[in-house]
Amino acid sequence: MARLRKRGEQIRNYILENTKDNPSKIAVIAAEKFGVSRQAISKHIKKLVDQGALAVSGNTRQRRYSLLAVSEQNYSFPLDYEDLEEDTVWRSNVEPWLGELPDNIIDIWQYGITEMINNVIDHSSGTQLEIQLTKTAQDTKVMLYDNGEGIFRKIQRELGLEDERHAVLELSKGKLTTDPANHTGAGIFFTSRAFDNFAILSGGVYFSHKYEDIDDWILERDRPQSGTYVFMEISNNTARTIKSVFDQFTTEDSYGFNKTVVPVALAKYGNENLVSRSQAKRLLARFDRFKVVLLDFKNVESIGQAFADEIFRVFQNRNLDIELVPVNTTSAVDQMISRAMESKI
Repeated sequence: MARLRKRGEQIRNYILENTKDNPSKIAVIAAEKFGVSRQAISKHIKKLVDQGALAVSGNTRQRRYSLLAVSEQNYSFPLDYEDLEEDTVWRSNVEPWLGELPDNIIDIWQYGITEMINNVIDHSSGTQLEIQLTKTAQDTKVMLYDNGEGIFRKIQRELGLEDERHAVLELSKGKLTTDPANHTGAGIFFTSRAFDNFAILSGGVYFSHKYEDIDDWILERDRPQSGTYVFMEISNNTARTIKSVFDQFTTEDSYGFNKTVVPVALAKYGNENLVSRSQAKRLLARFDRFKVVLLDFKNVESIGQAFADEIFRVFQNRNLDIELVPVNTTSAVDQMISRAMESKI
């Protein structure tokens, strides 16, 4: 009986984990996964519907399922309130609402929520913070919005960057802050990598990162929007810990944040090619703060000789203590890198 009960729990957990991506086919794929009939799976789906974990819509032939919110909550905080502190918001509002979740999930939420709220309080120059929380049987989502200047625009302005896309490139490296006396610049970097899905929408730019992907995504918006939206989502059952996320970006001989992954594609505009030394120098900015830099060439089909030479000969000769590791390269990119490295002193 215990074995049957455990198998039933496994089937229902699988249904919850896969409904979002397969709303109309979840019964089929679950039946194939566990080698049982669709009628058997339908009983489990009905139980989840009765429990309020799944919502159903459409007739028999076009039936679709979706995760039903178990709990929703909205908060609004004036940013001109002197006593507003991120740990107070966490302790008084967010943590009690999260309810009974594993300790490792609570730790991740505490890190992400407090880091993002602190950024809003210290940097947004806005007057209002909105927090929207949604919890289902499978995952939890939090969205924060502030009506300030906009994170990418502020970084662009204070660091004298050419446009907001450059701000995203710098954020993706980590250790970026406009207030080095009071901040390390690690908060957004590690938060973006701790959650299953993380995104920032601000101004004319949309930046996102998925946990299973090494690279970041950036899209430009036709209609820029004021303020900043931050979105975080994570499964209620992940075994991930915040320490395991930190450990991915430390080297064996150090406990500090000294390793990073840089999406090379963010150094270009639209369909332009990466061919110039100025593009390379933009990419190389602040590499000297790390011991190991993984250069992710995903979505980069080729690079020019000058671009490769500036990174893999000129910069490398001046910074022999920094290890540059190209990944996801095409044969054309490999050829240019090899040519530059063969010319090293």
